[in-house]
This record gives sequence, C-alpha cells and structure tokens, in this order.
Amino acid sequence: MPKQFSDLGINKQLQQRLVDLKITLPTDVQEKTIPVILNQKEDVVVLAKTGTGKTAAFGLPLLQLIDTEKTTIQTLILAPTRELGQQIYNNLVSFSTNNEVSIASICGGIPIKPQIERLATTTHIVIATPGRLVDLVKRGAINIKEIKYFVLDEADEMVSALKDEVDTIIKGIPKNRRTLLFTATMSGVIKQLVQNYMSKHVAHIEADMATVGHQGIDHQYVVVKPIEKLEVLLHFLNSKEGQRGIIFCKTKAAVNKLAKNLAINKFSSGAIHGSLTQGIRDRIMGQFREGYIDILVATDLAARGIDVKDVSYVVNYHLPDTYDAYVHRSGRTARAGAKGLSLTILQEDEVKDIADFEKELGIVFKPFKKADAKSIEENNGLIWAKKIFKTKPNRNVSEDFKSKVKTIFHHLTKEELVDKILANYLVESNTVTPKKEVKK
Repeated sequence: MPKQFSDLGINKQLQQRLVDLKITLPTDVQEKTIPVILNQKEDVVVLAKTGTGKTAAFGLPLLQLIDTEKTTIQTLILAPTRELGQQIYNNLVSFSTNNEVSIASICGGIPIKPQIERLATTTHIVIATPGRLVDLVKRGAINIKEIKYFVLDEADEMVSALKDEVDTIIKGIPKNRRTLLFTATMSGVIKQLVQNYMSKHVAHIEADMATVGHQGIDHQYVVVKPIEKLEVLLHFLNSKEGQRGIIFCKTKAAVNKLAKNLAINKFSSGAIHGSLTQGIRDRIMGQFREGYIDILVATDLAARGIDVKDVSYVVNYHLPDTYDAYVHRSGRTARAGAKGLSLTILQEDEVKDIADFEKELGIVFKPFKKADAKSIEENNGLIWAKKIFKTKPNRNVSEDFKSKVKTIFHHLTKEELVDKILANYLVESNTVTPKKEVKK
C-alpha cells in the first residue's frame, strides 16, 4: 500500500489543504523526509533533484512545527534566486491552513522598504535570498538570533555563487538550531559545508536519485560544424513548434545573440540572464509560464528554480562546464513524472567529453540524427515564408506605388504568385541554381 500523508504524521488541517490542492500521494522525497523532520531532532541532508516535491517535504512539517503563540521568526529558508524563493513562498502560503502562521518573502531585486515594514509585524517563517537577508540584518530590520529551523534549498547553487553571504548568515544564527539542507549533488563544497556547519549527527536521505536518466529524460547529442550550429538548432525548433523548451547558453552575450537570432526568425521566444532587471526577468518568466512564448533562452544561474510544467525539451547550445550544471539544466524537463528530451549541440572536439558525462552521471547519450542539407534548406525556406506571413503591412506605402505593384501581379493566381516568389527566394539564397534560366 502506498503511504498517505496521514501515515507520515501530517496533521488533519494540513491533510485537508492537500486534498483541496488535489495532492493525494506523497512523493519519494516527501515520504522519506517528513517523518524525520517531525519526529527526530538531528540535522538533515537530503539529496534530491529539482521537481521531486522538495518544497512540501520541508514546508509541510515546518508549518506544523511553528509555535503560533510566539511572535519571533522560528524558521529561515534560504534560496539561491528570487524565482525559487517566490515559488517556495507561494507553495507554503497555499499549504498553510492556519492564518496564524505568518510567512514573509524577502528576496532581492525588488524594493527593500516594503520588506522592512513587513518584518516589523509578527513573522514566523522567512524565505530569503542570501544577499537581501545580509542587507536586512545589517540594517537591523530582521532578528534571526532565535530561529529554530534553518533550511538551505538548492544548497549546491548557493555555496558556489553565494558562499560569503551564506557564511555570514550562518554565523548570525543560533548554534543550537536545526539545519535542513537540500541539494541535487553532493559536491566537495557541500560535504565541507555539512562538516563545518552541521551537527555531528546528521540524517542522510536520498530520494529519486537512481540516476538522472531514470527520470523520463531522453539524453541526446548532435555534432555540428560551427557554421551550421544555428541552422541545425532552428531546424530542431521548427520540429518542436507549439511545444515549450529552454535553450541554455554559457554566457549572457551568447544568450542575447541567440535570442536576437530567434526574434529575427520570428520564433516565439524570450531571454533571461543575470544582467536584466528583475522586472524584465519576471515579465519574461510570466510569459513563458503562461504560454505566451514557447522558448526561453537562459544562462545557468538565471534558470535556477524555474519550475514550469510541460517543458518538452532542453537544448544545451553550449556544453556546460560542470556535471552539476547538466543535472540542473536537464532537470527542467520531465518534471512531475512527464517525459522530456535534453539535446546537447556539440562540436567535433567536444564529443570525447560525452563519455565523462555518462560515467559521472550514470546516463546514456544517444546520437540525435542531424538534419541533412536538403532538410536544412527546406527549413530555411519555411522560416523565410513564416517571416513574410508574420510581417505587418507597412501603412506608409503610397497608394499609387501599391497600385503599380498590384498591376504587375494582378493576372497571377495565388498559386502562380507563390511559385514565382519561391523560385526567386531559391535563386537569391543560392539554394538552387536553375541551369536553363541563367542567360547573360
């Protein structure tokens, strides 16, 4: 018999909220973690991928453990990005049946003044990004000296990019608090963090970790010459029309360049990276989440904490530098039991790296059949036709000029006009060189 939330010790009120939210059975990480947080006293390290239900694994028991008689902050949850922090906040608020539990989100990238005002009122649970929390502590706007529970979510992300801030925060919280650390990878830095900042007795939990490959993700790679990389990508994207996907690039400049190319070719896309304002990032993410755009082009850090359902594919336009980054990237697809494709576009000299990724992550990459020259040519033609279709008429054209152009075409049927425009495109793009028509 599969376990129910009641078997894990979750109280009646929270069980009812889960029923209302149509959450019926606990996931693997929830089944293993909830009883440990509720019934044991030691620190906890949970190794679990994103998309496995981690937020409820710590959120439900922590909501239950809050003492609403007290007005102090009892739980501090750290997240590497505002997107993830906001997501945790929204989840906890939706789980919370009890308006007496007061939850605040204090993440960077938005005005600090309303957050200071919010913290002046009773708060039990705080979700924060490290930089903003350090700022609020320095201003004396928040008291973290009495917290009982300290959660580090996606800790592997924080120790790489935000280590100094995390160290500062840990030094400012009580020694006798209980630390709950969630990570997708057990890197050396994480092991060091566990050793330095957690108690000697730590409960270790592994969930859904068989391998990345067992999550319904199909890992594939395609080998291209630099000159054909964009065309191969555009061909792939056209084959996935109407599906949602994320393309990862190594640098902000590469994200901007690729996003510009997609826009020129009329693909429904948007870009996010760290140099964009939070407002722009939120707007693009909202458009992607709500289906107004199909393709998101992103850097690794900007895409942390993106939990969007129905992402059919992920494209690694550049091979990531680390195995961890590949795990995080590919984990954006095949969420909540769905299937997904992770396609890596490689150059010849990078193929040798695939074996290392397979060995380290316990996955198998299959070669993706690259489109042949004829298919690429036809695809370029389709992109050209779509550009024409999506072009808005120019209202500044004089009626006289428009009338003259119409006169030239007026005796052609629609089919004849299409044939002639297509023939002209093929000549212009040097795709076909008609032999008989070339006369000097």
